[in-house]
Amino acid sequence: MDNVDTAAKRLAEMYTEEFGGKPSGRYRISRKLLAELVGRRRLYAEDVTVLTRALLEKNFVLIDMESFFVVMSANAFVNYRRVGKGSRGES
Repeated sequence: MDNVDTAAKRLAEMYTEEFGGKPSGRYRISRKLLAELVGRRRLYAEDVTVLTRALLEKNFVLIDMESFFVVMSANAFVNYRRVGKGSRGES
């Protein structure tokens, strides 16, 4: 668990760091590099779940894209359109 907390802290810190030609913001990280960061040879579903929860506590979202993960600020979703009862596709 300690590795997961440390990894979540590092992933959150990376959001504010300059790399990949951008001063800060969302980024992607390979499955292999994320496993190394957590201190595992492989990432299992339960590892990803625990890490996702730890990142949510820090106001970040971890999105599993199968071959890599995306880290975004949870605030990025605040202004998204909301689905109401009339938008559910019912006729």
